[in-house]
Amino acid sequence: MSEDPILVLCLDDEKSVLKSLGRLLRQNGIKAELFESGIEALERVREIPFDVIISDMRMPNMDGAEFLTSVKAISPDSRRILLTGYSDIEDTINAINGGGIHGYIQKPWKNEHLITEVNKAAELSKLKKQNDELQKKVQVQNDELKELNSNLESLVEKRTSQIRQVLKQLEAANENEKKEHKSTVELLYNFINANPYLDADKAKNIAKVCFQLAKALCLSSEVADMTRMAGYLSQVGLLAMDPSLYSKPFHELDAEKKKVFLTHPSTAQLMLMPAQHLSDVAEAIYSQFEKYNGQGVPKGLKGKDIPIGAQILAVARDYIEHLYQSQRPMSERKENALEIIKMYGGSFYHPKIVEALLSVLSKDQIETEKVGSMSILTAQQLKPGMELGLAMHSAQGIMLLPKGHVLSESSIAKLQQLESQRPNPFRIMIVDN
Repeated sequence: MSEDPILVLCLDDEKSVLKSLGRLLRQNGIKAELFESGIEALERVREIPFDVIISDMRMPNMDGAEFLTSVKAISPDSRRILLTGYSDIEDTINAINGGGIHGYIQKPWKNEHLITEVNKAAELSKLKKQNDELQKKVQVQNDELKELNSNLESLVEKRTSQIRQVLKQLEAANENEKKEHKSTVELLYNFINANPYLDADKAKNIAKVCFQLAKALCLSSEVADMTRMAGYLSQVGLLAMDPSLYSKPFHELDAEKKKVFLTHPSTAQLMLMPAQHLSDVAEAIYSQFEKYNGQGVPKGLKGKDIPIGAQILAVARDYIEHLYQSQRPMSERKENALEIIKMYGGSFYHPKIVEALLSVLSKDQIETEKVGSMSILTAQQLKPGMELGLAMHSAQGIMLLPKGHVLSESSIAKLQQLESQRPNPFRIMIVDN
């Protein structure tokens, strides 16, 4: 409750009554303003939000019931009390029933009773004001949440469109190199690496575990490579979303944000759609939150209906996630993460994939994988000795320089000449040393 003193307005046409009221209230730490005229009192009510307003019933020109009914329209949160004599009791009851008056005190009053009633009325008035303020805050927060959800949807659509456009351009520029999956994956991985809220090392470790699990399951090299790429790009859909969804742990999000977060695999599938040679990778990412028992999202697939790449990715992702959620020694973290995966084997995860994880960890087969990191430069920023991370093509699709080309002064000069003839600078992928 507020520490501000209670503020009371008193109206009575008898000066002696007013003085007695004012003296009693002030002696009890209550601030009182005294009025003999109902018109002047109403003007003051328009200026100040009084906690309690006390009015005598019998007065010339305007009786207490009429006065307090007018007060209700001006200051509805103020508590309104009538001072009434015994002979006025019937009129007082009618006024309470019809005029929104909160109560009455009979003359002559008992000082202790009057102070108690004023304190009660003031407390209710302050509670009403606080409740109204809280309701306004809740409404503002609800409006902000609605706006956030609306903005998230438009932001996802905008960023998805932008990244899909980049992939379309890459697909067109690399028509003759569609089988170079690694180049495309490296490029997208570098987008993840450049995001301050996403952990590229986590993606790298998920990819490592995916690849080793596929090998332990005796899957083909093509499937093993596909699952590794799915591991690298398992977070790529988050690039199209607001950082508030992934800048803190999933369990700290509210229900609405968790729901939006779990749509990032669907966003990734849309982003990767132009890269047809990555369709299996996109499918694995899209289904990564399906569960073996059929209680996952987005489709509730069960058992063998879930793509094998998605089932491997789910085990690898959650194992690495559990490793990252603790500051304990690595040996303890590995043991704890493995126990959690084992606990959900047969419900969330395919039991054979859980067995494969046990086998991989027991043989310490998880090795360090390295993905080349690249920078995006213009021709004016190039220096001799730099290596191209992706082949360069002209607008007509003619290869200008192959992937892996080491730039010389002459090749840089040629690229700078071509760039000067373009409306926009080149975006040249250079391998970081």
